Amino acid sequence: MPHEPAAITLPRPVAARAQKKHAAVAPTSRPLKILLVTPEICDSELLDSNGGQPVCVKAGGLADMSALLLDSLTAGGVDVHVALPNYRSLIEVGANGHSSQLHLCEDREFCYRHSVYEGDADSNLRAALAFQRDVIHYVLPRLRPDLVHCHDWMTGLIPAAARSMGIPSLFTLHNLHDKRATLAHLEDRGIDTAGFWNQLYYDRYPGSYEETRGSNPISMLASGILAADHVNTVSGSFRHELRQGGHHTSPQISDALHAKCSAGKASGILNSLPENRSPKTDPSLTKPYDAASHQEGKLRNKRELQRILGLEENPAAPLFFWPSRLDPMQKGCQLLAEILHQVVADYHETGIQFAFIADGPFFPHFENIVQIHGLHHRVAVRRFHDPLSRLGYAASDFTLMPSSFEPCGLAQMIGLRYGSLPVVHATGGLRDTVTPLDAAADSGNGFLFEFHDPGGLRWAIDRAMEFRHLPADIKIRNLQRIMAEADGNFRPDVMVRQYLSLYQALIPTCL
Repeated sequence: MPHEPAAITLPRPVAARAQKKHAAVAPTSRPLKILLVTPEICDSELLDSNGGQPVCVKAGGLADMSALLLDSLTAGGVDVHVALPNYRSLIEVGANGHSSQLHLCEDREFCYRHSVYEGDADSNLRAALAFQRDVIHYVLPRLRPDLVHCHDWMTGLIPAAARSMGIPSLFTLHNLHDKRATLAHLEDRGIDTAGFWNQLYYDRYPGSYEETRGSNPISMLASGILAADHVNTVSGSFRHELRQGGHHTSPQISDALHAKCSAGKASGILNSLPENRSPKTDPSLTKPYDAASHQEGKLRNKRELQRILGLEENPAAPLFFWPSRLDPMQKGCQLLAEILHQVVADYHETGIQFAFIADGPFFPHFENIVQIHGLHHRVAVRRFHDPLSRLGYAASDFTLMPSSFEPCGLAQMIGLRYGSLPVVHATGGLRDTVTPLDAAADSGNGFLFEFHDPGGLRWAIDRAMEFRHLPADIKIRNLQRIMAEADGNFRPDVMVRQYLSLYQALIPTCL
């Protein structure tokens, strides 16, 4: 069945579902039909399961971004569909079934999983292949979207399959994770690769199908980059870093991305925050506040967090907040572990405090540091709990993100909205959203360090403490400015407008 092009009038993007009735779609045109293919999505207003629990399949920021795209594009008049693995233990379908926009991909591999990524490489690969098999053989042919938008390595085969069907594709990289498999492995899992095998990225150049089938592994991530009509990363700096082979990027990925960049078919689009992620309306806060009232609001929330965590109840104490997973491979928590005791000792008279509200393999290391040095009233280490984490942003003066790499990052954006200034390593999305604070010039919004080592992090913490000791009027003025700028810069409609522009360029009938 040939692909039937649509006569499309793209609507003005909007951020709130309530504005859907105002979408400017020509009466004679049908809506643009987009298929989002993602391994995770959470808290979409549209996927309410008709009486069941809201759909929340989440491992990281991709889940939030997928929901934001779905809700915002639909509000703007776009006909958006989502293909998602049917994780039976994570998705409760209501009595009336699930939303017609949700296409749940079936396989026994999903039946007993309790998280998106189980930690076992073979299991994750099996899940990815089962997911893609269903999308390639059932969802795409039945739905016939105008464009398919794929996310990360678990969808890396789909751009090649879509190309063979005449469907344009956009491939978004949120991270560096990748898996490899041979054509023989793909076919054993039920994926018919005959129509698109030559669009995939192999470890070595494929001489022929027969020669390649069983001995030449395919990179899932590089294949998605190679076959897609356009590629985007979730920040411009991350795209540049991967193209240059940074962060131990594989040659296949950097080569494929370099080719796309050279052809003018690669972009960097920052993720954004939902409008409701705001200290003005956050129900987890003791006292909501905005830029104008942040001084009183943050003090009230700081007292409450200190009380809950057992820290000294001192509203004047500088409070540093750790919101990210305690993962030494990416998040840089080992840098802080090396200097934490010394920083607390050096700034003891200021009442300095640190609050960790996060899970991850380095969690016991910080517990041990607190225990060995008797820092219980200055350093709190708690498991991740979303309402407590939200309170952490509102209560803290500074948000710590010393990541070795960060494709985009959301925590620093949240911190800026909540008036918790980010202390970050200058990489990826952190470099693109945080600029050096010059309080005297009323410019910048945080504290960056270039060299990823304990000394670099300590330098940035010292700069933050210098800001903390400035006169109150200078601090208040800068925080009001920074919070107002964050409200304007990280809005969903900014991100959605950029994606709509890409969609328009990729769909022939829109040219």
